Amino acid sequence: MSTEQRIEFASVSPQSIASLHAAGRHLATSALEPQLQVLVALRASNVNGCAFCLELHRLEAGAVGVSPERIQGIAAWHETSWYSDRERAALAWTDALTNIATTHAPDDVYDEARRAFSEQELVDLTLAITTINAWNRFAIGFRADPRSAAQLFQSLQKQPAHA
Repeated sequence: MSTEQRIEFASVSPQSIASLHAAGRHLATSALEPQLQVLVALRASNVNGCAFCLELHRLEAGAVGVSPERIQGIAAWHETSWYSDRERAALAWTDALTNIATTHAPDDVYDEARRAFSEQELVDLTLAITTINAWNRFAIGFRADPRSAAQLFQSLQKQPAHA
């Protein structure tokens, strides 16, 4: 498999990804904690095998105070005690929706997520999961270079929160 970047999709068609940026702006103002959101992004990116997004969200996780153990442990989150019950419910929902073709969003996983989150939070969590899965597909499909994630992270840090 080639690792050479195919298309710089954000430059070629910024209007095509504007809705993903809008979702991100909404999520930044939601009740979902920044650490929880980045754990979800890391987990979905891990499941999907998105090297670019894993690197970007590893940097983001460190910036919002997620410990190195919790970042590295995301692949085996269910085997550790490093995540709160709320985070575990979010990660299970992330796994279920990221693997939707095989899981079909099982009732027990939904029920656990529903106990941990209000209706609004669960809708926002589902938006966060859906959005990172879309970003993963852009980054994997067009072979975004993970070495450029740090540059993107730095530019995102300079933008106002409402941008």
